[in-house]
Amino acid sequence: MKTAEYLKLVDDVIERGPYKDTWESLCRHPEPEWYKNAKFGIFIHWGVYSVPAFANEWYSRNMYIKDSREYEHHIETYGEHKDFGYKDFIPMFKGEKFNADQWMNLFKDAGAKYVMPVAEHHDGFQMYSSDLSQWNAGEMGPCRDILGELKQAADKTGIVLAASSHRIEHCWFFNGGLEYESDITDPAGEGFYGPQQAGQGIDADTRDINKFPPPVWHCEDWLARCCEIVEKYQPKVFYFDWCIHNAGLRPYLKKFAAYYYNRAAELGYDAAINYKLNAFPPGAAIYDVERGHLDGIRARMWQTCTAAARNSWGYTDSNVYKDPQGLVCDLIDVVSKNGCMLLNVGPKADGSITGEDKEILLSIGKWLKINGEAIYGTSCWNIFGEGPTNIISGCFTDSATLEYTTKDIRFTYKDSILYVFAMNYPKDGKIVIDSLKKNHALQSLGMNPEIGSVSLLGFDNPVSFNKDEEALTIKVEGNLETDYPVCFKLTLLD
Repeated sequence: MKTAEYLKLVDDVIERGPYKDTWESLCRHPEPEWYKNAKFGIFIHWGVYSVPAFANEWYSRNMYIKDSREYEHHIETYGEHKDFGYKDFIPMFKGEKFNADQWMNLFKDAGAKYVMPVAEHHDGFQMYSSDLSQWNAGEMGPCRDILGELKQAADKTGIVLAASSHRIEHCWFFNGGLEYESDITDPAGEGFYGPQQAGQGIDADTRDINKFPPPVWHCEDWLARCCEIVEKYQPKVFYFDWCIHNAGLRPYLKKFAAYYYNRAAELGYDAAINYKLNAFPPGAAIYDVERGHLDGIRARMWQTCTAAARNSWGYTDSNVYKDPQGLVCDLIDVVSKNGCMLLNVGPKADGSITGEDKEILLSIGKWLKINGEAIYGTSCWNIFGEGPTNIISGCFTDSATLEYTTKDIRFTYKDSILYVFAMNYPKDGKIVIDSLKKNHALQSLGMNPEIGSVSLLGFDNPVSFNKDEEALTIKVEGNLETDYPVCFKLTLLD
């Protein structure tokens, strides 16, 4: 199918389906139950940018911006931009070690319930076989339908396939190369780079993204590419990056959402869209916080996307990796506040996943095998937790690991069971919980039930508890050596 055919399909699906391209209609779309129960997924940033493996996945843009370290590195390593541009990395992107089944088995061992490959990043190279452009992984680079192979592997392991598109930024992403002689204007790369808008995509002084509306042809191309991904691969979550909140794209964004929700219903699956900032009104899609946290419970389901590496979403030869203990704490905190966590890994250009990424994923999976019942299928409780550690709401707040104290507690709830996480297990085995004491303010609101029994997940140590006007005190006998959060299972009204 070509662009015009996909655009007609979008209109036809909207015409015959219950969801229309209005916010009023889209806000009636329910949050999928499978998604609310999944809690933990894997993001995959793998693309041509893994070949230079320098700085981060925005190398494709920054290599064209004068005075940037990527610009200087590119000239020193590969030569002038007119002679060797970003497109010239594509033949070097071979993916010879890529094995979708091995990836998916690793993600299953990590405890992930859904996986989200980046189908197309800002650079415009499609990681799937496309009818809309020859600049795709099916025809160039690996010469394999990467997204298709991942879908087959996901189906075999029971992991839900999702997909993300960062295409909307592409119309200005390479515009630094317009300021001097580069391959951006070389006819050989016209189908890849396309016409590039001047400017930065966002006003540097006011941060106003709407000063750079995407051209109509780009909006239509974006919509057709999104439609193609849905038609070929049926992802159950469709993730968008930040630029979709540009007002110029809004009519097309509403069209895609109505088409996608209707098409998913026709094909028999429950779908969701991820968005950032204010691209959608609450209720029309699932809000995503990039590399960040919330400081309290959000009434509607939400997601944080973060990465195993602090400095990049994609692979670089200088990635700084997080500790798995801190990521487990992040997962617990997010779930206690009605969210899911999407954790990114960045494979190498050859398709192998780094040892650091593997170690992180398997460590999380080991913890989830013991404590998964307190994560999967749970809901937030009346409060998310207690303790002195200050959580800052917002994006890009994951640069430092949070240092939880022995007084920090998080809660989840399921089927008359209250799960209590000691975020930093005390050496004396004594956990003191203020919000579960007798006559706490929550009790008058019917939010502080009686406790029938307390047990400890994953350990055989005897546990006792006492609830009085001072606190609910849980005492674990014997030594319990662990650097990870510990979970207590409280049966209510036994």
